[in-house]
Amino acid sequence: MPKNRSKDKHNIQTKLIHSGSQRSQNNETSEAIYLTSGYIYNSAEEAEARFKGEIDGYIYSRYSNPNLTMLEKKLCEMEGAEAARLTSSGMAAVFWAIFTNVQSGDHIVAADALFGSCLSILKDILPNYGIEVTIVRANKIDEWEKSIKKNTKVFFFETPTNPMLEIIDIEKLSQIAKANNIKVIIDNVFATPLRQRPMEFGADIVIYSATKHIDGQGRCLGGVILGDSEFIENKLHDYLKHTGPALSPFNAWIMMKGLETLSLRTDRQIESAKKIADYLVDLANVKEVIYPGHKSHPEYNIAQKQMTGGGPIVTFKVDGGKKEAFDFLNKLDLIKISNNLGDARTLITHPKTTTHRNLSDTECMNLGITETTLRMSLGLEDIDDIMIDIGKSIK
Repeated sequence: MPKNRSKDKHNIQTKLIHSGSQRSQNNETSEAIYLTSGYIYNSAEEAEARFKGEIDGYIYSRYSNPNLTMLEKKLCEMEGAEAARLTSSGMAAVFWAIFTNVQSGDHIVAADALFGSCLSILKDILPNYGIEVTIVRANKIDEWEKSIKKNTKVFFFETPTNPMLEIIDIEKLSQIAKANNIKVIIDNVFATPLRQRPMEFGADIVIYSATKHIDGQGRCLGGVILGDSEFIENKLHDYLKHTGPALSPFNAWIMMKGLETLSLRTDRQIESAKKIADYLVDLANVKEVIYPGHKSHPEYNIAQKQMTGGGPIVTFKVDGGKKEAFDFLNKLDLIKISNNLGDARTLITHPKTTTHRNLSDTECMNLGITETTLRMSLGLEDIDDIMIDIGKSIK
């Protein structure tokens, strides 16, 4: 046995395979799928006790299910969180993580560099409930601090940001938040859960679209919210139970299988992303490459502090305008045009006309999103084949 390693302590890759499993009387190797909406009680007294919370047990799969419990335990091991709850999609996770921390009259400070649907929640939905939202320049720490009010309850941001891969200093923002009794909520999907652990830098709540790298093969929708037990079990759980954004047991099982290979896949994807960033820098028809793992990135040092590797996403700009960007996309063969990411396949999208199409020209300009901006999510293909596909299409 290696030194300083007890029998019950394992590395994260081992935990993602072995932790949290509940096996049936058949003692199956791969966890069973519990496709059931309800559960049987042995007596009326047992049913009453379960509903009162006096004894443990499942009640209804809208509340919880063995597959969800297993996945939640694995995700807690991965994140270093006390508790987790799953949702039907990543956007459900975003909404409920924020909404359960505010009420009418409260104030949120959020980054301007966010996925389009996140901005819609902040700008269009939450104000209808009397919640005030201030949008600040994502990587300008002084703007966050200046925007704090007596009623500010939440800081919300993603890092790296979508699609321009800006890096926000989690530790600095968390210190400011703690000094003002503000909750820090982070969407950590671009860094991937094994390559950035926001709670170690002071974040209170971490959310993921499990649709992305956790599933990893473009099959199922899902989301997860992770935090301390007080918030997850005593507050969030009841909101989700009564409103019903439940993840299906089948999707939970698929994502458990995804976790078993998550480290292997993200290692490969990050390695490929670094090679692609280096390759793109030398191409004549590419005028800007943005990658947190490349020394040219303006927040490279912050990325080095809080991330392991540069992530699996590369953003770049081609010469010309929208026509040249579309021509490049349409010439690609192996690389597929898709607004999704975190897939086994390499995917590419044109943010200005897809994921961020609802932003004004001024908002896009402030973020650096242009008609020639492209966002690429590296997959598991042989990197030489990806480079050839880019090379023949960029000319």
